[in-house]
Amino acid sequence: MKGRFACALIACLGLGSVHATEGAMGRSITGSQITPYVGIIPPTPGLNVSVSYINYDGDIGHSRQVPIAGTAALDLHAKIDLFAATFAYIWDTGKGRWNFASMITVPYIRPTARASLAVGEAQRTVNDRASGLFDLYFAPVIASYHVSEVEHWSFGVYVYAPTADYQKGRLANKGLNVWTYSPAVGYTHLFNKGTLEFSGLAGVDFYSKNHATDYQNGSVFRLDLMLMQRTPSGWGFGAVAGWIQQLEDDDGPTADRLGGFSGHSMGVGPAIAYKKSFSKESSIDFTLRWVKEFDVKNRLEGEPLVLNVAFAF
Repeated sequence: MKGRFACALIACLGLGSVHATEGAMGRSITGSQITPYVGIIPPTPGLNVSVSYINYDGDIGHSRQVPIAGTAALDLHAKIDLFAATFAYIWDTGKGRWNFASMITVPYIRPTARASLAVGEAQRTVNDRASGLFDLYFAPVIASYHVSEVEHWSFGVYVYAPTADYQKGRLANKGLNVWTYSPAVGYTHLFNKGTLEFSGLAGVDFYSKNHATDYQNGSVFRLDLMLMQRTPSGWGFGAVAGWIQQLEDDDGPTADRLGGFSGHSMGVGPAIAYKKSFSKESSIDFTLRWVKEFDVKNRLEGEPLVLNVAFAF
């Protein structure tokens, strides 16, 4: 089980987008936060390492205005490639009801964006791209409570720091220029002697104000679910579902002009997994999922592809 945990940590990374809700996106993307065994921190202490890749290609067309980097854009299209390395250390607390861990994620992002911007009474199409380190992400303490051998809960507050470059007026930025605090609760239940897993992850993203653009994102609730059936060969097959719901309107001159720009989205898709064990303590674990977004309002709509690879030593 130890090899699964680093993969679970990367779940809460989600998509470190080129925009926050200010740009019709968020720290989280539909169906992309959940990974296997998200409720479990195993008792075996030591370092786990995960690497991930997220590809997202979305748009918000129909001449809809989108607040982004201090301006309002039309027909926004964005593509994001995000690479991340997560380092998680499981504390030496022994076997018992509670286990604890700490983690930090170092992400690298390549965003591109295209939109129509107003220049006087005319409009022009603007293309922009960037690449570099994205905002650093960490959780000082993650706790896991084991109700039984088959039922588990996890609790943590995950923090995004505005460490990446940001420039007002750019469509594509390497960072968001805001702090984000994301308390989250994970749950895992194992059925059929552990071969069938149900996991869920719920959280709320709270954003600080972007002082460069005088824009305050509203808090965003997110819920991801996963069902995975595993075979003796190491393969797993299942599905994921996600729901993102903004709880309050955005605030600021641009947000007020656009009626608060509150959004929501839903998504479902297939997921596959494969685990290879080399010894009792070492393994490699792959998880791949594709999500189709639907019922989207005031957010980019696309089809995220997420690959996680976890290593246990």
